[in-house]
Amino acid sequence: MPPDATDTKRRILLAAGDEFSEFGLAGARIDRIADRAKVNKRSIYVHFGPKEELFDLVVARTLSAMSEDVPFTADDLPGYAGALFDYLMATPAVLRLITWAGLERPDATDAEFQTYEPKVVGLNEKYDRSGADVLALLLGLVTAWPAASPALRSHASQSPWSKSRLRTHRALMVASVEALVEVARQTASARGN
Repeated sequence: MPPDATDTKRRILLAAGDEFSEFGLAGARIDRIADRAKVNKRSIYVHFGPKEELFDLVVARTLSAMSEDVPFTADDLPGYAGALFDYLMATPAVLRLITWAGLERPDATDAEFQTYEPKVVGLNEKYDRSGADVLALLLGLVTAWPAASPALRSHASQSPWSKSRLRTHRALMVASVEALVEVARQTASARGN
């Protein structure tokens, strides 16, 4: 009976997540993933196929884990936005990986599409088929500070990553999502929803 590959796969996925979040798809190297996972390169290809498929799997698993760790509710978008901001500040590698995916894999995989679908459907029901817009704006607000240029962040009144600075930004972001919800509600009402 062949040995159980579960631990090998787990180590490869962890190492690949670290490598892809640091270097993206184009910059990642299978030999570094193999070294980090303490496996030979062949094991990676046997278990996961080419680098692009491994990248897509890592992104899909990351999005799925984020969805589990930060439950979505269309009834409390400001609360969701705050929780998602906290999660991304605590796990910056997740945001880096998602950013790389957007840059290097502009077409969504089925797994990525499925991650967003229930959120968009729920928001479509509340906001007259504007769910994708509402979610895109919410995600833009949540990621605005980490995505801002270092030059802009250097103009902050405190260290850009200090706890008090992040609390201030988070409060402004949550208030902005509250305003977004109100505008989306008014727009849906005006269209007859």
